[in-house]
Amino acid sequence: MEIIKAEHVSFRYPEEDRDSLHELSFTIEEGEFVVLCGPSGGGKTTLLRHLKRELAPVGTFSGNLAYKGQPLSELPAAAAAAEIGMVFQNPDAQIVMDTVWHELAFSMENLGIPPAVMRTRLAEICGLFGLEPLLYKPVHELSGGQKQLVNLASVLLLQPKVLLLDEPTSQLDPVAAREFIMALQRLNEEMSVTVIISEHRLEEVLPLADRVLMLEGGILQADASPRTFAQLAGSEPFASRQAYLPAASRLYVSLSPQAGSAVPENIPLTVREGKRWMHSLTAGAGTTAANSSPGNPAPPVTGTGGTVLPHDPAAAPAPGTAKPPAVAGTAAREAAGPGADGSPGNFPAADAETLLSCREVTFRYEKEGQEVLKKLTLAVKRGELLAVMGGNGAGKSTLLQVMSGLMKPQRGKAQLSKGITTGLLAQNPLLYFSYDTVEEELHHMARYAGLSPEQAGREIDALLEVFRLREVLQSHPHDLSGGQQQQTALAMMMLLKPDVLLLDEPTKGLDPAAKDRLAALLQQLRGQGASILMVTHDVEFAAKYASRCALLFDGSITADGTPAEFFSSNYFYTTAVNRMVREWLPQALTMEDVIVSWHGSAHRC
Repeated sequence: MEIIKAEHVSFRYPEEDRDSLHELSFTIEEGEFVVLCGPSGGGKTTLLRHLKRELAPVGTFSGNLAYKGQPLSELPAAAAAAEIGMVFQNPDAQIVMDTVWHELAFSMENLGIPPAVMRTRLAEICGLFGLEPLLYKPVHELSGGQKQLVNLASVLLLQPKVLLLDEPTSQLDPVAAREFIMALQRLNEEMSVTVIISEHRLEEVLPLADRVLMLEGGILQADASPRTFAQLAGSEPFASRQAYLPAASRLYVSLSPQAGSAVPENIPLTVREGKRWMHSLTAGAGTTAANSSPGNPAPPVTGTGGTVLPHDPAAAPAPGTAKPPAVAGTAAREAAGPGADGSPGNFPAADAETLLSCREVTFRYEKEGQEVLKKLTLAVKRGELLAVMGGNGAGKSTLLQVMSGLMKPQRGKAQLSKGITTGLLAQNPLLYFSYDTVEEELHHMARYAGLSPEQAGREIDALLEVFRLREVLQSHPHDLSGGQQQQTALAMMMLLKPDVLLLDEPTKGLDPAAKDRLAALLQQLRGQGASILMVTHDVEFAAKYASRCALLFDGSITADGTPAEFFSSNYFYTTAVNRMVREWLPQALTMEDVIVSWHGSAHRC
């Protein structure tokens, strides 16, 4: 039975010269798990907001949207509020109460749910998401990821039939993100909740999906099953969309002798199929696109199954033996110096100048409250990109605010070298907007930075190219997609040209191409002597572009080293590629690492 139907849906924001959604037609069946993907600004958030009637943006709409055969606009208010729930990209935009307890109860109280039922539902949901320790905590003290979990719980307390999610894992650590996705899978499979999720990181969600809808420029470019989508994206005509495939699929497309030709229809999506292929490959059976079958499948699509290295005893040692003679992970790139693609380059020398440091810093929000940071020591050296990772609520955002000088520690000291300036980009880009258009925001920041009109013109023009913001110059910042808001805030911060750039989840909401452009810009800043301290949950970005990684746990830094050292021994805090090939290439983190090893092995053969 269809639950949502769109017929020739088009939408245009006021004063825009193109549609944000153009002639969309699709049907979603009850109980389906649907993934929305595509570049930032492609229309994903706009579509989700139209499906949640109360959040529909102002503009020109045409076409028909129906829910269970009834026009969405005619659905009773109580049914629309309860049966169609949405989790926003920005968690702060959804929270309205002061404590977690009040926030969870708020929606149920508004619908007049009896107190006894409310208590039962609260107990059930809090147990599912482990929210009991947070129940009486002020919402403003929660991390971004914790707020996201509270938002999801608040929506689920109304027991919706359709769950809309806009980049829900962008602020979750790898462990929490996996648990979040598994919770969605349970809701979908056991409760038949229809899930429509917008995501850029498809590693976890694509194997769970029934359908994939891809939006580019407001146009529906793909409506297919995950297997069909992977097959299409892996072929040469759709090469630009390969970035949306899981790591194993992209490696297969890059390394297979059949790359650029037909991709097998039964390209696997499950870990089990991937492991079958891995075992057959490492046993010397060899698998190609031409002879793949369910019993002897082609290379995997999921990030946890298999290896893409050729089984050549002379090229790749058996598991547990010495490293292969080819490139072992990012170590080669770290020794090779900065690359034009934004690769990390040299690890700063031990005697490199320290621009910003924390020494024995202890911080708590309340006098008698729990210590968030405990005798934390960390130094940022000139020209490095330091990625700090850790669980939700570990204190990463607090660390950035202490190092920026916005908050003072109770003990210890955050010290900035003489003449050095810092710039902080917080998690929520809306905090930086106060004007009516993107153009006004950029020019105001340029004036604040002391740039002349000529300098401002040059700098802004370059940033518009980097962040692809020309088409939204006259748009209100609040009308942009989450990714475009993030890029606008980043562009504003870049105009200040700080010596130390402090970034809190800078890749949140960015599509793969935007991440690569950001990385190139950060690499350019590093080449000019600037340093970047980046708090992130984006393991793939940190592994590919950071020069150093650190783990914040229990209020202090517990691990610190190059990406190859940091990620290669982890289980969750590592890349999909590393999980696939670590038995053969223990320090390989990225697709580039494996490709270099592949060609090195082929050359020796």
